[in-house]
Amino acid sequence: MTESNSPHPPNPEPLPAEDFDSGTDENHLTPETLAAQEYLTTIASLQSPQNRDALQQAHSQIKKYTISKFTVKPRALLFTLVAIAITFFGLVINNWLLGILGTVITLILSLTMLLPWWQYVLQKWFLSQDRTLFVAFVGLAVGIIGLLKFTGLGDRLQMWVKQIGWEASGTLAEWFGALGQISIAIVAVYVAWRQYVISKDLTIQQNLLTVQQNIITQQQTIDSYFQGVSDLVLDEEGLLEDWPQERAIAEGRTAAIFSSVDGSGKAKIIRFLSRSKLLTPLKRDRRLGRAILDGMGGYEEDRLEGLRVIDLGVMLAAADLSSNDLRWTDLSEANLVRANLSNCDLVKANLARTILYSANLGGADLNGTRFFYGSVATASPRSRNEPPNYETGEYTGAVVENADFSNVQRLPEITRHYCCTWGGEKTRATIPGGCEGIPNKLGR
Repeated sequence: MTESNSPHPPNPEPLPAEDFDSGTDENHLTPETLAAQEYLTTIASLQSPQNRDALQQAHSQIKKYTISKFTVKPRALLFTLVAIAITFFGLVINNWLLGILGTVITLILSLTMLLPWWQYVLQKWFLSQDRTLFVAFVGLAVGIIGLLKFTGLGDRLQMWVKQIGWEASGTLAEWFGALGQISIAIVAVYVAWRQYVISKDLTIQQNLLTVQQNIITQQQTIDSYFQGVSDLVLDEEGLLEDWPQERAIAEGRTAAIFSSVDGSGKAKIIRFLSRSKLLTPLKRDRRLGRAILDGMGGYEEDRLEGLRVIDLGVMLAAADLSSNDLRWTDLSEANLVRANLSNCDLVKANLARTILYSANLGGADLNGTRFFYGSVATASPRSRNEPPNYETGEYTGAVVENADFSNVQRLPEITRHYCCTWGGEKTRATIPGGCEGIPNKLGR
């Protein structure tokens, strides 16, 4: 944060071009610039970690099976036909040697040709877990049989069975009938369980597809908003032309779209409006009210008497903007009461005269974030009755009462001093490094 002692209202520091994707001047509002920003926003949305994780999870849930392509050489078909002919010839002449030879060759060749198809059937209808369980149960059965056979337990069990009075215990058929009913019940339970598992997997896949569709729909809505605002405030030559009713319509569109997108969508809109200078107070022509060029390809700012194209006002009050990129955004004079800015990247963001009452900034990166103008010794929060003084810093500061600064990252010393001075007891208790030796001018 820099301090200003100039006789004129200070302007924000110029934004270096290397910190952004576009290399054009930040104040040059043209349709080409806005369209490029729109395309970059779309690409960033589709390449975000959240979307990539959702797509990878969706693809992992859907298993695609393809039939293995295999070719059979004509020679193998010919040998198989010859083996079949030999088998039939052996049957006709009742020759044991020809018959068994043809049968063995026919079986070997047929199984060889059917092997790829069997592999496809196993992959299609039986999951790897099912195949593992089947082999495990077969191995268990073989192990039990071997244990009974080679340990003598089978003979003892046979002797015990012979001693049972089957006339009193019922016939063997009745025992097998009861066992069959139990087996049918077990199979029914297994089938019901498999149906539940399949239904659950389908539900998960459907939910993932719904999330993807919502992401695409939201991005299309944001793109339409970008294009609509650009067409509304720019004339045919690409110059800013915002008459009062056009500004009112732009603010109405912004308020409407903020209520229909999530935190990530809100952050994209804020970045677009900030980079397009639509949130910055611009110096106006006293007669026509049009923005005045600064002679360097942009529009001149006027923090004291300038007029914004879009005034956020209370649009972001209690909004959830957590874990989003808000670097170099202009949120000055916005009402962020009870807003959630935790874990946000607020590097070089302008929060002067922003209402952060009861806002949550826990874990946010505040490196170079502007909370006030002028000197920290004379800066004070905004006032409802007094105009700001951008030379001394009086009434230019953010309202940080009851704000939560727990675990904020890279907090500048002058920002810590200001927050301790004007944050109140609740805010002072959350500021990293403490507020020892700094007076509480808020008085509560």
